[in-house]
Amino acid sequence: MVFLPTIGRVIQISLEEGVDRMKKVAAVLAVMVLVVSMVSLVFAAEKKMGTVKAVDAAAGTIVFDAGGSEMTLKVDKDVDLGKIKAGTKAEIMVEGDTVKEIKAKRKAPVGC
Repeated sequence: MVFLPTIGRVIQISLEEGVDRMKKVAAVLAVMVLVVSMVSLVFAAEKKMGTVKAVDAAAGTIVFDAGGSEMTLKVDKDVDLGKIKAGTKAEIMVEGDTVKEIKAKRKAPVGC
């Protein structure tokens, strides 16, 4: 009968160590989730509105004017530059310095 309190104490210590370990694991997982979410924000695509000033299909680049700020951007190989001409008003999706998508704005129809 003397051993029962000792065994109970050993079990209690083991449980306390397990709880401490789980708290540490939960803290590490929370930090990892935070880091991954911050990294995804860094690499998120940015939408820009403006005008295509020049297209160089051979080099795979465009010159884009977004409200007075001209920039030369690489264009992803999946984007069809054959449909884009200089002077086209467009909405682009940019990741870093690479255009991932170009949506040309259509002119509103005139008349009925």
